[in-house]
Amino acid sequence: MNNLKQFNGNRLKSARVYRGLTIAGLAEKAGVSKQAISQYENNKNTPSLETLMHIIHCLGFPRDYFYEQDENNISIGNTYFRSMATTNKKEHAAQIEKTKILSYIFRYLDNFVQFPELNLPATTNNSEIEGLALELRDYWGLGLEPIPNMVRLLEKNGFVVTSFATNEEKIDAFSQSQRSDGKLYYFIVLGNEKKSASRRQFDAAHELGHILLHDWQCDLDLMSREEFKQIEQEANQFAAEFLLPKQSFLNDLIYPNKLDYYVELKKKWKVSIAAMVVRAYQLNALSYNQYQYLMRQISKKGWRRKEPLDNIIKVPNPILLQKAVDMILANGVLTEDEIVKGISENHLTLDRKEIEILLGLKEGTLTPSQQSTPIISLKPSNDSD
Repeated sequence: MNNLKQFNGNRLKSARVYRGLTIAGLAEKAGVSKQAISQYENNKNTPSLETLMHIIHCLGFPRDYFYEQDENNISIGNTYFRSMATTNKKEHAAQIEKTKILSYIFRYLDNFVQFPELNLPATTNNSEIEGLALELRDYWGLGLEPIPNMVRLLEKNGFVVTSFATNEEKIDAFSQSQRSDGKLYYFIVLGNEKKSASRRQFDAAHELGHILLHDWQCDLDLMSREEFKQIEQEANQFAAEFLLPKQSFLNDLIYPNKLDYYVELKKKWKVSIAAMVVRAYQLNALSYNQYQYLMRQISKKGWRRKEPLDNIIKVPNPILLQKAVDMILANGVLTEDEIVKGISENHLTLDRKEIEILLGLKEGTLTPSQQSTPIISLKPSNDSD
């Protein structure tokens, strides 16, 4: 580390928030006062070497991370979470920080890989959710058929999608908008806690709904619980309209009041049984009493937590970031060490394992491949002929 660099309190706050700790929580772990941590974060004081080592041990970030300067060319918009009103703000803040750091890594990789450009209609002729969903289907050439892999569809159309543990069951997914050097990016993070392909399909479509429907610059802290509930309902409605288009889904609803029939429909539409029952009711294929009966049956069978086929239909995982890194390595553009070093030289020093987690890489992807040194070798030939 260059000893001439100054301690950056913003980086201490970043690392603390990233780990989901309050000032009081970090102070207790590091054995210092809350006032001291606050002063360090606000650059009013600099921790001693001993204190800094305690903090580093608590947060698990490399020492250089705390001496790097932040990029100033990034504008971060809102981050929309599913169940935003019922999950805690500390966990929200942790995920926002992770996504911000992910974006730095992505932009570094963007120097070497041609990622898909963001592909959304410049304008829309529809103010209603159903019309907007059908318009986007038409724009992407999807027709009215089932979408086999919502995650791949988003990646193909320029959204940056990753998947990692959110450490919070209520956070199924979230999305964040950013601008860097005048270019707009949308990052979508899918939680790893729930192993269900159909739920992931809906989560991904739900986040797309936020991106298309909602204001990315408004102050979410000023929203009431009722307003949060409204935007969640709108994103859910978009997901339902987008994944289960009215006419083609109605054509398949031959036995709308038979729960077992939805198991067969799930194979085709890749949407959860519960979501299809709700959609059937919304489309008036079920009466209120029929809908209530089916939902009670879903609860009775324990399908709210795990449905039939959840262990058979493969969960769609993001692949674009993994493929980008694999391509860089396979073509000899950079080695594993050079990727980690290059990210560090762009003012973001992280452990390679942390980079793997944020990018959704397989564990060990950035571990240098060891070439074994032979213990024995052939003697040089003494043949004088």
